[in-house]
Amino acid sequence: MRIKAKLKNGIVVVKMMAKHIMLSKAEAKRQGKTANYITNMIGTVGDTIVFEATTSQTLSRDPYVKYYFKGAKKGDTLKMVWKDLLGNEKVDTAKIK
Repeated sequence: MRIKAKLKNGIVVVKMMAKHIMLSKAEAKRQGKTANYITNMIGTVGDTIVFEATTSQTLSRDPYVKYYFKGAKKGDTLKMVWKDLLGNEKVDTAKIK
């Protein structure tokens, strides 16, 4: 997962790309594989949830997500977590610049 978080005028801009195959049910059936795609993404700063999304198989491979939030300062750590259909979890962090 690649994350960039930048504070500008009191608003944090987060750009994230999750490395994931995002194999839909239809595509998995064609390939004879098991469907697997990201089902949930959560971003937190400290104990505060700043981003939460429930996703489905409609996202593209290696999905790119951009979002904004207020209430953080430079140097704070942003933690991003995604979970997929098979129960795998990826956690990554970035310092807000």
